[in-house]
Amino acid sequence: MKVAIVHYWWLSNRGGEAVVAAIAELYPEADLFVHVCDEALVRQTLGAGFKGKVITTFIARLPGATKHYQKYLPLMPVALEQLDLTAYDLVISSESGPAKGVVTRPDALHVCYCHSPMRYVWDMYPAYLSGAGRVVRALFPWVAHWLRVWDRASADRVDHFVANSSFVASRIRKFYRREAEVVFPPVNVTAFDHRRERGDFYLCLGQLVPYKRADMVVEVFNRLGLPLVVIGEGELFERLKAIAGPNVQLMGRQPFGVVKDKLETCKALVFPGLEDFGIVPVEAMASGAPVIAYGKGGALDTIVHGQTGVLFDEQSNEALERAVRACEAGEHRFDVEALRKHASGFDKRIFQHRFLQAVARALDAQNTPPLRLSEEGA
Repeated sequence: MKVAIVHYWWLSNRGGEAVVAAIAELYPEADLFVHVCDEALVRQTLGAGFKGKVITTFIARLPGATKHYQKYLPLMPVALEQLDLTAYDLVISSESGPAKGVVTRPDALHVCYCHSPMRYVWDMYPAYLSGAGRVVRALFPWVAHWLRVWDRASADRVDHFVANSSFVASRIRKFYRREAEVVFPPVNVTAFDHRRERGDFYLCLGQLVPYKRADMVVEVFNRLGLPLVVIGEGELFERLKAIAGPNVQLMGRQPFGVVKDKLETCKALVFPGLEDFGIVPVEAMASGAPVIAYGKGGALDTIVHGQTGVLFDEQSNEALERAVRACEAGEHRFDVEALRKHASGFDKRIFQHRFLQAVARALDAQNTPPLRLSEEGA
């Protein structure tokens, strides 16, 4: 089969790019289509084993696209539909921004690995709009309406949906009225050492944006007076800097070596946001650290309450404080070997095996002839 992989944009390496890299290992001759990318980074990430071409949409040729690509969001559906994919038998789209809306041959198979339906036009639209500037608040409702109509229509172009979590599968069911097979994304479990001596500090790691609720973590640890390390950058950084007590260390963005060290030595990871899946909690468990997490969304697929972490049931300071106090009081005992074993279930090889199985099932379904009534039955 001739294979195409369609991703939204590739300007940094995050969870979505890790998924595409793992898929590209399975199909090293595939061509990669993106709206805009840093091709040197893409090829460095995919390595010498990747033999395909990297092809961008017309978005990449617009002024300032590599820095301001999100401003061209309303044009991305049109850009996708201009791609000529008639040569490809299998199209794999990686959906979180606009990617699945490509037009394929009638006999081609289109499998969409969905990290999430576009959150900023669906369930997180109010939160996104409330944090936007005045111009965006005036214009985006019209853009979002158009994107919702297109997003729902383009879902019908997909033959088989694969979701990265049960939570995302429920979003796909709600917004697209389609069922999705769940295949958890790959996590580089072997990159972490779970046998190091643990420190006395808690860790909050991730983008400092409102929905991830790092502000709630800082407020709770200010009250408790317990050591907290915060790693990440984003629009909340200055606010957190203003409210952080002397027990809170704000480190900003850090290279992987520092992140790895903190995961391997923290007392626990605090993960208060509502996430589609959440790779960081799995990395923490691979490092031997339990996770204190909000018990909704992707955390329900990755954390076992009382065994690999503590789940709190509402995004409030009081609920988070109760969970931290339970850990401090020793109400839960965590075994580092058990944490590591649990995390190993999300290893890249397991992802690749399950994704290949999903594609094989979709191919079988596509090649199964439709039932026809005989003349007698008619």
